[in-house]
Amino acid sequence: MLETINVSKSFKGKKAVQDVSLYLDNGESVGLIGPNGAGKSTTISMISTLIKPTSGEIKLNGANTINKPEKIRKILGVVPQELALYQELSAYENLKFFGSIYKMKGNDLEKRIQRALEIVGLADRQKDLVKTFSGGMKRRVNIAAALLHRPQILILDEPTVGIDPQSRNHILETVRALNEKDGTTILYTSHYMEEVEQLCDRLYIMDYGEVIAAGTKAELLSILQAEDTVKAELSKMDEAFIQQVKTIDGVRKAEASHLQLKIIAKKGSNLISELVHLADQHQLQIINFHTETPSLEDVFLHLTGRTLRD
Repeated sequence: MLETINVSKSFKGKKAVQDVSLYLDNGESVGLIGPNGAGKSTTISMISTLIKPTSGEIKLNGANTINKPEKIRKILGVVPQELALYQELSAYENLKFFGSIYKMKGNDLEKRIQRALEIVGLADRQKDLVKTFSGGMKRRVNIAAALLHRPQILILDEPTVGIDPQSRNHILETVRALNEKDGTTILYTSHYMEEVEQLCDRLYIMDYGEVIAAGTKAELLSILQAEDTVKAELSKMDEAFIQQVKTIDGVRKAEASHLQLKIIAKKGSNLISELVHLADQHQLQIINFHTETPSLEDVFLHLTGRTLRD
């Protein structure tokens, strides 16, 4: 349905995005993840025709959209990372304004406003000024504005940042329903790995302006099939001990948090016995340990060397 082919973007000679190729099939929910500065928002801005690529192609059903953006604008809804609302207007007045931009009016606009407010759960607060809303409610109005023209493709750029758990859960349920019940194609970016795990069929991981991995959750998890993740709780933590753990044959990464040590090592390595031996040398007691199935967060860390929230 929608694809980017070797899309790049430079600002003042510095490349923000380089040779990004991705696609969205009709009715899919796709995640786009990466650390801050990875190029996600720039990629989204190019797809949504806000900025032109320096090079590459963006196609909708095989037709280039870069020089003819009208077709994609008609079927695309965008929920930006920053709130795009008029604080002194009510939720209803905001939606009426944005609907007029799409040249909707009369009874048709009224029906669409009410439907959008119902979807985001704010029909009973539509006459209240946006400035009186919580952060989560404002983000829900933002989503409603993107839904007025009934888009076939909805892009959400970190829609749950800085909001309360109840609003976050409502937004996730709304996105899931739009995809599963209404068949809306979703492109979703987030700093919360559990969100993309819940919502997305496929994932693209970006870092330093490039796509460094892509696939279904199962395909990405297979990257770490040759590794084990072991967590050990210690009686106390010692830096010299941690440094020696990192030298154990097969250990790829070891990091400490309070009294817990997380180790990623090659599957089949002699890690446990070596760990017990080193703990004894440093007069540390291992209270408990267990092996975990690799998570998408582990894959992300493996590929980027950074946690998702950096």
